[in-house]
Amino acid sequence: MEAQEILIVGCGDIGSRTAQGLLAKGHTVYGARRNVGELPDGIKPVVLDVADAESWQSLTLKPDFIVYSVAAGGFDEAAYQAAYAEGVANMLTWLKNTKQAPKHILFVSSTSVYGQGEGEEVDESTEPKPSGFAGRVMLQAEQRLQKSKLPTTAVRFSGIYGPGRDMLIRQVRQGRMAPEIPVMYSNRIHSDDCAGVLNHLIQYALEGHILDEVYLATDQASEPIYEVMSWMADILQVEATETVEAPTRRRASSKRCVNKRLLDTGYTFIYPSYKEGYIEALKRVKQEIAEERARAKIYD
Repeated sequence: MEAQEILIVGCGDIGSRTAQGLLAKGHTVYGARRNVGELPDGIKPVVLDVADAESWQSLTLKPDFIVYSVAAGGFDEAAYQAAYAEGVANMLTWLKNTKQAPKHILFVSSTSVYGQGEGEEVDESTEPKPSGFAGRVMLQAEQRLQKSKLPTTAVRFSGIYGPGRDMLIRQVRQGRMAPEIPVMYSNRIHSDDCAGVLNHLIQYALEGHILDEVYLATDQASEPIYEVMSWMADILQVEATETVEAPTRRRASSKRCVNKRLLDTGYTFIYPSYKEGYIEALKRVKQEIAEERARAKIYD
């Protein structure tokens, strides 16, 4: 298959992981971000501030595919507007001014576009009703892309975990636990699977398949957060000493994300559930706890 030129906008953790898979297939990958010094080897650096229109207009690339994987600079509406509203608008203006029409644009979105919070099932056919600014801004960016008439797909990731994203493990280690009642369903996807999904969809398109406008990307285990944390606590052999309403979120939520559309494309998860995805990290933390307890005994 002919090698493609692929631009990853916001080439941070997920973007860099995605790039590794694309490079392995022989594609040329450009990584665009403000600080390119941290890009892994093999990725061609592109200095870009997505919220700066002039920064876009200086680009001379003509990519076959674009992956828009930008992380907001903070959890506030201004940061989200800059990353998604302004960033996407600037990208579309650049494409229009340079008379470009990529084969496809993949936009990394979030399941925060769903405001449901009573344990409902949600999928791509569910009407998004975001309850906070994050979901609202992300949804507006999705809609702007869809109105552009360019071939675009929003990939809505659920809660991302993996190396450097260990908040839940830290909570459990500190003795914190979600309440058993009311039941709060949680959804997640490992960062390696985020990259896997993006690589898969690009390959799927290159094989001649038509991508849908939206894919919900989450693993196979939408389970109550209490059960997830209890499983972790059992492995770490720690007891809960404090109940926290929303251990992984800024506010409590509860929905069950369904990934059937993604599975129908043939994607196979590297980590089908949190148990496969968390176990190695939990083993390391368990060893750390054992060593701490051993040292405490010495000085006891």
